[in-house]
Amino acid sequence: MNALEVRDVAFAYGPRQALQAVDFSVAPGSFAALLGPNGAGKSTLIALLTRLYDLQQGDIRVLGSSLRQQPRQALAQLGVVFQQSTLDLDLSVEQNLRYHAALHGLARRAAQARIDEELARQQLAERRHEKLRALNGGHRRRVEIARALLHRPRLLLLDEASAGLDPASRLALNRHVRALCRADGLTVLWTTHLLDEVEQDDDLLILNRGRLVAQGPARRLGAGDADLAATFARLTAEVSP
Repeated sequence: MNALEVRDVAFAYGPRQALQAVDFSVAPGSFAALLGPNGAGKSTLIALLTRLYDLQQGDIRVLGSSLRQQPRQALAQLGVVFQQSTLDLDLSVEQNLRYHAALHGLARRAAQARIDEELARQQLAERRHEKLRALNGGHRRRVEIARALLHRPRLLLLDEASAGLDPASRLALNRHVRALCRADGLTVLWTTHLLDEVEQDDDLLILNRGRLVAQGPARRLGAGDADLAATFARLTAEVSP
């Protein structure tokens, strides 16, 4: 069973087609990079995956559960880090996590155990009582990842999670998420428009103007960073609206 299956998904904002016949799957325990220029449709796809938007065409399955027919079961398997932060800057790290745990219906004792575990894993235990305002962008993203993992999802979605971070923080966050993927068998879908966030072992999906124009192992689509950059430039230049 695939961790994620997207089948013939299309979406339009009125007359503007944002996604067209998008079709792919992601295997359990893999790190899949969804690469595309700004405006390619990545955030629209994330909004459909999380049911912020209703499906207009096609279906999405998370660990076998259809978002159309079994939305509760499907969403229970998801953890999400959106491009725009939804943390409360005036609450502490721990208060933000407690609030999210309560929304998921976690009992107080179980929630505290999970919060302690995730803060330790994200290397934030000593900052649990600090307000979010006091943290830099990279640490705030780690809080969002901790929050996304509190209910132990099997699929983690990150929509341009490195946006606004400096290069060192972007690299550290990317490596951190990959380490989580390896350690826990977590499936990750990482969306980005930056080639340096893609590694040769990734399952790569290239989205442009609402269409999936390539998919497969990154090493096959480009033998090295320069070749992958050339492939990306060619594919995103040649697809017509």
